[in-house]
Amino acid sequence: MAFLSRQHNLQPKRPLFVGILANTMLSTVPGLSGAGPNPTGSLMVPVLDAELIWQGKITSTNATPNTKTGCPTPATITRAVLDLAKIKPLFINAGLVHQPTVPALSMQVKAGGDPRKEKAVPEAIRLYEDGIRIGNLLSAHDVLIIGECVPGGTTTALCLLRALGYDAKVSSASVKNPDSLKENVWKDVLTRISTIPKNPLDIVCEMGDPMMAVAVGIVNGFPGNVFLAGGTQMLAVAGIIKALGIDVPEVVTTVYVRDDPNASCEKTARDIGTSITYVDPGFGEIGHSGLVRYCIGEVKEGMGCGGAMMLGYLMNHSEEEIRDAILTFVSGYSS
Repeated sequence: MAFLSRQHNLQPKRPLFVGILANTMLSTVPGLSGAGPNPTGSLMVPVLDAELIWQGKITSTNATPNTKTGCPTPATITRAVLDLAKIKPLFINAGLVHQPTVPALSMQVKAGGDPRKEKAVPEAIRLYEDGIRIGNLLSAHDVLIIGECVPGGTTTALCLLRALGYDAKVSSASVKNPDSLKENVWKDVLTRISTIPKNPLDIVCEMGDPMMAVAVGIVNGFPGNVFLAGGTQMLAVAGIIKALGIDVPEVVTTVYVRDDPNASCEKTARDIGTSITYVDPGFGEIGHSGLVRYCIGEVKEGMGCGGAMMLGYLMNHSEEEIRDAILTFVSGYSS
């Protein structure tokens, strides 16, 4: 397969990578999230990912940016490609339990709650409106790549897509998708609210996560080209955007999400009516035992890594340069 599944003639002159960081308390439910060393540790992952991308190393803990099986996290890919393309990211704190240790624009909001028990994002409308203002402020750029780090976010994505009427299945960072646990969350949410709201932002309020509201607002406020960099979580964002009557931007993710048999990435994109680009970094032949694990369904995507790779390619870096940058970076910290 080609590096990009769709041809793009876009030549970014002033691109920006935006990483939206947030928590949902669903990531602390045992077995639900594959992020972090344990359920409580999942809440720290956005902070560590931001450290890695911003400064090239994790300093808040002694952890290496690998999963327990030695698979490099998506943030390592994003860091390697943004460094190659000489792009510094903009991080947005959209609701975190632990405060970022690198520069980040704060939305002044708490982490997302557990939608089984309470409204998940009470300030969803305010976050959306502030997101519009941020989109306007970023108008000096011609291209935005919007990535995210929200452990547990595929479960909020499932709830949002189902509430919007899509017969969707979502991906997972784990090889074995805990889909039965996610389905149980959806059932419990329906039990709590009894009636699904009509306004999509009210749906985010009830069962989403803060990243969603901010991302939708930025898309609405930004006048240039936007790509939603992520898999089924960003398809949920696309679904909200469509429900609001806003032009839906293209989604970009990796082939590993597309090939996930437990997710409905291609079908959901068709149902929403959004274009989607798949990036194939060729990790099966890259010569790194950890990166090869992406090919068997571990991790798959995250922290906008598919969008970062596409951006590097659109900025005239070859497939070989991008792969070499990733391999050099992950080999450097794991040696």
